Amino acid sequence: MFDNFVIPDFLPAAPEIFLATMAMAILMIDLFIKDSRRTVTFVLAQATLVACAAIQVFTSTGEITYTFSNMFVDDMMADLLKLFVYMTMVIVLFYSRAYLFERPNMNKGEYYVLALFATLGMLVMISANNFVTVYVGLELLSLSLYAMVAMNRDSLASTEAAMKYFVLGALASGMLLYGMSMIYGATGTLEITELAEALYNGENNRTVLVFGLVFLVSGLAFKLGVVPFHMWIPDVYHGAPTPVTLLIGSAPKLAAFALVMRLLVSGLITLAQDWQQMLIILSVLSMAVGNLAAIAQTNLKRMLAYSAISHMGFMLLGIVTGVVSGDARYALNAYSSAMFYVIAYVLMTTCGFGVILMMSKAGFEADNLDDYKGLNKRSPWFAGVMLIVMFSMAGVPPFIGFFAKFSVLQAVVASGQIWLAIVAVVFSLIGAFYYLRVVKLMYFDAPQDDSVIVAPNHIRILLSANGLAVAALGLAPQVIMSLCAYALLRSL
Repeated sequence: MFDNFVIPDFLPAAPEIFLATMAMAILMIDLFIKDSRRTVTFVLAQATLVACAAIQVFTSTGEITYTFSNMFVDDMMADLLKLFVYMTMVIVLFYSRAYLFERPNMNKGEYYVLALFATLGMLVMISANNFVTVYVGLELLSLSLYAMVAMNRDSLASTEAAMKYFVLGALASGMLLYGMSMIYGATGTLEITELAEALYNGENNRTVLVFGLVFLVSGLAFKLGVVPFHMWIPDVYHGAPTPVTLLIGSAPKLAAFALVMRLLVSGLITLAQDWQQMLIILSVLSMAVGNLAAIAQTNLKRMLAYSAISHMGFMLLGIVTGVVSGDARYALNAYSSAMFYVIAYVLMTTCGFGVILMMSKAGFEADNLDDYKGLNKRSPWFAGVMLIVMFSMAGVPPFIGFFAKFSVLQAVVASGQIWLAIVAVVFSLIGAFYYLRVVKLMYFDAPQDDSVIVAPNHIRILLSANGLAVAALGLAPQVIMSLCAYALLRSL
């Protein structure tokens, strides 16, 4: 029975193995800790993420490595995205710390453990080379997030958000599974690299393939939160505790991008003309609905939720313009611009929600737009940080958001789809209104509360560094752009 068993190479998955081991160890250690501040659990979680990043760097070979019967792949794209996931999760946990302190009912060890398991799910998604691995990673991330959204059991809004997220998430997972099963039925393989070969060489039932592709794209669209699969985003962003909203809105976007690249670009590139048409519709609708609906919002978290929908629509433009009419000359440029965009978006989102968390106190959620009136009078520095975030998200130069939008637009123009670039620019201009409204409230309106904003020093330092990174990387965007292009060149 075991004569043909080959021991897999565990080295490419060393960070994942270490993270899973530590997450379970921290879960057990936390049971015996009496400290209500959960300092030990927090430190162990952060140390685990930093150690994972170190292992990722030292085990990276720069080559494409398959292991676990080709179900798991380690390449430069995976390495780079995973490093950004670790960095994002470290920032998320730091920002969450002060918020959780003031809410003892939420300051539990489970928050940190679930965050680590969610991270593990993201890592598995990023390195998935098999439909089974994709699903395992996706469900590990999703189940962790469902539990985190419902952590504040005293809040009716959180419970309602968790229920909506769970039901719609289960529906999306079912659609994704159904799509995968149909593609498996048409090609006879679950492995993504074999899938590309089977589609290129074999005589497949095209009707079944396209039908499966529709369900697959629908499942992916839900995870990205693009229209018309966006219904959960505003309610979950608004109802979830703010640290959980920050987590949902940041690192999982990196994993979702990797999933789109693995499934559509690496596996189903032969069907590019079919899925590109779907993604164009999803992209344009997302930019339209996201930007127009955000204007009507009075809650900052809901506004950022609709903003996230429009940003993911914008990111999809890069995926759409990689291969046009069988011409792949601009593929690297287009895919690297989409990758740069999602990294820039995550950097901006962490900073924006960092300001919301810093201003939130016990019994007070600083999530309404009116809460930011006169922020410049109360704290000029943090008003400046929020201004950087809003300008960057609006695409105002010289911040990173401008160059992220510009890189995607030049990829769209290079592919010859000028009309798509014009649509993107028009909706970006409409979207600038609600970002600039926040700046107007901070600098030109009288504050409702004159009290001085007090925040722990480490939060002040981290938030300042995050805001300055958004500005500095706008002045030198080629650093991350080059990394993205190099990683994709060595991976695709």
